[in-house]
Amino acid sequence: MNFEFTEEQLAVRDAARDFAQNELLTGVIERDEKQIFPAEQVKKMGELGFMGMMVDPKYNGGGMDSISYVLAMEEISKIDASCSVAMSVNNSLVCWGLEKYGTEEQKQKYLTRLASGEVIGAFCLSEPEAGSDATSQRTTAEDKGDYYLLNGTKNWITNGNSAEFYIVIAQTDPEKKHKGINALIVEKGMDGFVVGKKENKLGIRGSDTHSLMFTDVKVPKENRIGEDGFGFKFAMTTLNGGRIGIASQALGIASGAYELALNYSKERKAFGKEISQHQAIQFKLADMATSIEAARLLCLNAASLKDQGKDFVQAAAMAKLFASKTAMDVTVEAVQVHGGYGFVKEYHVERLMRDAKITQIYEGTSEIQKIVISRELLK
Repeated sequence: MNFEFTEEQLAVRDAARDFAQNELLTGVIERDEKQIFPAEQVKKMGELGFMGMMVDPKYNGGGMDSISYVLAMEEISKIDASCSVAMSVNNSLVCWGLEKYGTEEQKQKYLTRLASGEVIGAFCLSEPEAGSDATSQRTTAEDKGDYYLLNGTKNWITNGNSAEFYIVIAQTDPEKKHKGINALIVEKGMDGFVVGKKENKLGIRGSDTHSLMFTDVKVPKENRIGEDGFGFKFAMTTLNGGRIGIASQALGIASGAYELALNYSKERKAFGKEISQHQAIQFKLADMATSIEAARLLCLNAASLKDQGKDFVQAAAMAKLFASKTAMDVTVEAVQVHGGYGFVKEYHVERLMRDAKITQIYEGTSEIQKIVISRELLK
């Protein structure tokens, strides 16, 4: 593998880094503390082309590759994971699925606005009793001829209140089990669609996470993605790509915490010299840097396989599994390097530690990633 980046990829990385350092860093602690959705920042990401990076330019996308996406996700996640998760969902779960499986009418009506960042989308799979078990959908989409009648509840939905368009996975024919599931495009404001309260979370507190309730929502047949019964395959295929985004987010969180710890270790003195000169701290930094580099290579490998049109399912699951563990391990150590200062908000590392935990949970828990990996190994 040769991950020598092109000039275009480096330009994307640098643009994301400049945006994160100059526009996301200011106010990030307040947004976290007060659970403020970064609406202005997300809008600016759209203007910079970060909300539809891999979409064809004819649909207002950036036409970039997955490696560029990984690089941008890492830089933005170093500073604000609440922004990067909105970016990840819009790119990986909404835009990608619509472009690959949507009709031309759906692309013109929805994808063009999503890819430009004019609006953002949400992916609605999880339910109170069907999180990782996507086959057990309680949300129903009853076929009424020219429309579906949608009823049910979705929870843990990123961009839940800020989205305009929602891809909702629902059961149409229970007797067919996973082959009776459909993916529907629901618009905000449809009669019977209600957004519940915002979740008060441990981390990514600026992220807009809500439950959604659907009561006799009439969804036109033309809003179904793919053929009847395609919803489960759509969800699983889309999640495979989504894992690259979340792995990159985890990588960025870890990398951001490491950089803070490294810089702090060169400034803080103890026993007459900088703590970076103490072997105990050096060992921590070495372990952190090594794990981050390994996580980065796993992310880039998965992205490279995806760009080549090769099977990337195992690679993406491995990247998410390892990168999310790295994020948790590195952020904990970054707090430790900071000592008491790491426990207070102004030094950022405690927030990164809280943000890291969710990367082990969404897009499938670490245990789910192991199931995916082992299934691929045993084929």
